[in-house]
Amino acid sequence: MIKRGKPTKNGKVKLTFTVPFERPLGGVSLVGDFNGWDPYAHPMERKDNGTYQVTLTVPSQQPIRFRYLADGGLWFDDADADHHDEHGGHLKPAVEPAPTA
Repeated sequence: MIKRGKPTKNGKVKLTFTVPFERPLGGVSLVGDFNGWDPYAHPMERKDNGTYQVTLTVPSQQPIRFRYLADGGLWFDDADADHHDEHGGHLKPAVEPAPTA
């Protein structure tokens, strides 16, 4: 699950990534082009309900690519990404408002 905050005046947006408890036990990291694909840059915190979660702030108009990396070298994607390809999930941090009729 991905929760997108509202863009700030300085052009940033807060993103919260949550991985359900059904995933393998052990550590999980959020990796992507925003952190040089470094598995140590954004480790996810295990919550009391068993989910893993991490929040980061990125430029609101710059799309990102990302994946999750679990212990044992298991890579997996988030179904809530805007779209997927061989590089993982793609996400536009700021959701554009729907056009009005």
